[in-house]
Amino acid sequence: MATYAIGDIQGCFEPLQRLLDKLGFDPAVDSLWFAGDLINRGPQSLECLRFIKSLGDRAISVLGNHDLHALAVYYGGEKIKRKDTFQSILQAPDCEELMQWLLRHPLAYYDADRNIFMSHAGLPPQWSVAQALTLAMELQQALRGPDAKTYFQSMYGNEPARWREDLTGLERLRCITNYFTRMRFLDAEGGLEFKHKEKIETAPPGFAPWFSYPRQDDTTILFGHWAALQGHTGQARFVALDTGCVWGGTLRAVNLDTMEMTEVAHA
Repeated sequence: MATYAIGDIQGCFEPLQRLLDKLGFDPAVDSLWFAGDLINRGPQSLECLRFIKSLGDRAISVLGNHDLHALAVYYGGEKIKRKDTFQSILQAPDCEELMQWLLRHPLAYYDADRNIFMSHAGLPPQWSVAQALTLAMELQQALRGPDAKTYFQSMYGNEPARWREDLTGLERLRCITNYFTRMRFLDAEGGLEFKHKEKIETAPPGFAPWFSYPRQDDTTILFGHWAALQGHTGQARFVALDTGCVWGGTLRAVNLDTMEMTEVAHA
């Protein structure tokens, strides 16, 4: 009986199957955590959603920015982008069922027994685990509420770039979304920077990786989203799961009982 956390699949269904074979994954006794971005950019988004859905409560996933984008296209009327590759989901006979299933996923997950937190982009240093879970629930309620279409149509944007408790309405929801799904570099006050997406050394003046700032807890934090890190943060408690499979890299899993890493190549 083992629990594995896996990084951004992004429609790379065949590497996922090879990774699970390499792990000896048994859906009868083992569990999987997914760090978001289940779909988009890769060739088999539909197959990924159907497979993970078929695992039932043996799989836990948080929403990533690509997952939210697909939901915004479906529920918010946003347009497909030129590089999007999830059209097969929109054309599938079980599209509504799959989108409803995806919509039920959280933005953050916390295992208190293991003291492990997971979200797609990580956990900003100014938020405690408890605060992050509260804000994630606030956003989830908006996603599933009567005004979800309005949220999805207003989800995109870089402002406000810094969290404030007094933020309200759509600006508040957009800011929460960006911390959970787009965060990489922050300034000392927790301000987000969206332009730079490459290695740690590319940080613009005044900014540093979010995980380089001190935290007031000892929680292990799992995240995806930042393929350019190539799985390296320099700190054992910050576990980078996105190793760029869709870009020709690898697909990574970590055994949450032993913290052993396993990877398979893109092809």
